[in-house]
Amino acid sequence: MEKIYKFLLTKTIGGYINILSYVAPEKAFKLAYKFFSNPRLGKLIPENLPKFLQDSQLEILQKKDFSIQTYLWKGDSTVILLAHGWESNSARWEKLLPNLIQTGHTIVALDAPAHGLSSGKEFNVPLYASFIEVVIQKHQPKHIIGHSMGGIAAIYYQHKFTNHNLEKMVLLGSPSDFSIILENYLKLLSLNHKIRVAFHKYILDRFQINIDDFSGKYFLKTSQLKGMIVHDTEDTVVQIIEAQKMASSWKSVQLITTSGFGHSLRDESINEKIIAFLVEA
Repeated sequence: MEKIYKFLLTKTIGGYINILSYVAPEKAFKLAYKFFSNPRLGKLIPENLPKFLQDSQLEILQKKDFSIQTYLWKGDSTVILLAHGWESNSARWEKLLPNLIQTGHTIVALDAPAHGLSSGKEFNVPLYASFIEVVIQKHQPKHIIGHSMGGIAAIYYQHKFTNHNLEKMVLLGSPSDFSIILENYLKLLSLNHKIRVAFHKYILDRFQINIDDFSGKYFLKTSQLKGMIVHDTEDTVVQIIEAQKMASSWKSVQLITTSGFGHSLRDESINEKIIAFLVEA
């Protein structure tokens, strides 16, 4: 029943936006973009944080009008940065964190724009990458682990800023092509060609990015980082072909495919592989 309700709701919203695109195209696009970029889930309540986040050193970093919430577990001089995905927050690292702490390294996690305890109402990859840049400037990590949209944001960060201090990147269930993300959204709401064209124009005008060229496969082509991509064959959120695209162009990467862990990839066997990759010379 709930699935039927969600289906009818999305199609109703999509139908309204399609009709609106003919009489008030600008208003229609603004509504479509709002649904696309405003997360409904993923916020945290300060007084209700998971204990492992409470036990960290909480620090807020600033980027213009934005507050970026970070969590730090102090270790040695080697720093590992954690970037979560869409409609999530730093609490998603609870299962992996004990393994990371055992390395003796310093661990830093951040909440994405409009997620966790970070400020903002809008989420997009360039903005997330700029949050990552602020945290990297502060903590100078050698390794970065990104789940889902946190992975593509990390890739875009490295493409844009080319940080030579970074050595390794781990991508967990991450998409490659932004065009796929957009097409999935347009199909979900059955949005028409006018809205598709408006999205392409908006992204180009605002970010100077051609959606068809916004691809992890392209960004990683010249990357000097050592990489690990972990993706599940049963991931219904991000298809495994996205991982295969990135692995095909990344010079120094290992692709690990799993089965039965879905998009979250929360399993001790995966955690052990991540740690082995990070600590190897």
